[in-house]
Amino acid sequence: MLLASSRINLSLQLISNMQERSNNIEFIALMAALMSIVALALDALLPALDIIGLAIGNTDPTNNQLLITLFFLGMGTGPLLFGPLSDSLGRKPIVYAGFVFFLISSFICVVAESLELMIIGRILQGISLSAPRTISIAMIRDRFSGDYMARIMSFVTVVFILVPIIAPAFGKLVLDTLGWEAIFYVQVIFSLIVGFWFWKRQPETLPEPRRSSFKWKKIWSGFLEIVGYRRTMIFTFIWGLVTGSFLVYLSTSQQIFEVQYRLPDLFPYLFAGLALTVGASTLLNGNLVLRFGMRRLIGWALLVYTLNPLVYSLVFSGGSNPHIAWLMLFLGIQFFSVGFLFGNLRSMAMEPLGHIAGIGAAITGFLATVMSVPISAWIGKYVINSALPLFLGFLICGMLAVVAMGYSNYRYRQEND
Repeated sequence: MLLASSRINLSLQLISNMQERSNNIEFIALMAALMSIVALALDALLPALDIIGLAIGNTDPTNNQLLITLFFLGMGTGPLLFGPLSDSLGRKPIVYAGFVFFLISSFICVVAESLELMIIGRILQGISLSAPRTISIAMIRDRFSGDYMARIMSFVTVVFILVPIIAPAFGKLVLDTLGWEAIFYVQVIFSLIVGFWFWKRQPETLPEPRRSSFKWKKIWSGFLEIVGYRRTMIFTFIWGLVTGSFLVYLSTSQQIFEVQYRLPDLFPYLFAGLALTVGASTLLNGNLVLRFGMRRLIGWALLVYTLNPLVYSLVFSGGSNPHIAWLMLFLGIQFFSVGFLFGNLRSMAMEPLGHIAGIGAAITGFLATVMSVPISAWIGKYVINSALPLFLGFLICGMLAVVAMGYSNYRYRQEND
């Protein structure tokens, strides 16, 4: 009898483990899908920037970069409202609200006839999509913490990376066959599909007993509390530097590959190849983070992130663009290091904030964006005839990040000795 009972218990445990594993896989896929709408709204538009610019009466290519950088401005400010609201009303209603506002802002972009109205639409798109993006991070923090949270974030990012790999090529296909307006229609259709999946399959991760009332005073007190966490502020600062320099690439990649290198047909595939390097390193990070820890992996990645552009800047200091193969090699190394940074930096910043995950995700995202958008706008205006300013931007931001990481490690050793 004891043996039979033991076997039954073992079978039930195996079934339970399999069910939990299946639920985690779907959870990872769904969180990645919520984030992927952001990637589609960004990357599918890249091949069409010049054409959209001409359609709305703009001939300055540096102004077209604003359709990318100011989208991020909306992404950074929206969480200040959506994050605290999710702590009060629950995670799911805020995601639904974000989808509704995304439909409206996409319509504004389609009917825009001026650069100013298009920018307004893009900012509103960023604000609305900050809801699913911020809430997905809060939902991950609701369920996981520590290095395991970083592991989940890595796997979410790997799935999420699939969209940047195919989005530019898909965007160009839609552009060539249906016109630039259809890119926005495709984004809306994708968001509706993900929204239905989210409604049907994802349970609420913040039960009512853990919710707090929405008060502006609480947002301010949450801000003061977050600012008081040295660890959160340092890693948010590093995250802002890395995001800002990476955003320069996103906003200028079309100009570099299509204008400077005159490779418009290859641009989607070159972009996809570089996205693959981020995906590969992110997947590797998910397997290594439990062994080495987030702090160590961040330190190693920041060294590569800084030394690689230093070598490029020294070798190609004349300013003339090297052969495309050299550019892809250096960018590939740069983005391979990025895969070890984004998930780990955000997880390190969020680690002390489990009790205010919604506000925490909102404020840390806002602070990082407030840093990254000006960095991108400032560096991006110099990327006109050469890719060298892009690498100089990587170098400067990397050096500042290494200094901040060194200070964090020093304080960490002091506190743990």
